[in-house]
Amino acid sequence: MAEVKLPDLAEGVDKAVVSFWHKEIGEDISKGDDLLEMLTDKATFNVPSPISGKITNILSEEGQEVQVGEVIATIEEA
Repeated sequence: MAEVKLPDLAEGVDKAVVSFWHKEIGEDISKGDDLLEMLTDKATFNVPSPISGKITNILSEEGQEVQVGEVIATIEEA
């Protein structure tokens, strides 16, 4: 099982807000597919899936602020 963490962002940016999830628990996802959309004060960006598999847990709800490096979801490898 792989943990999906909020990746490093621009210099000086250490947190972002979950805008919405493109996938739900139990759905299959391919490596590189958009998993969720995040917002910062200056940008909106998608976080891609690091692996192919099935989403087993979503740990950050829409509207929740997340710190860089924080686990936001788990995916069971295909």
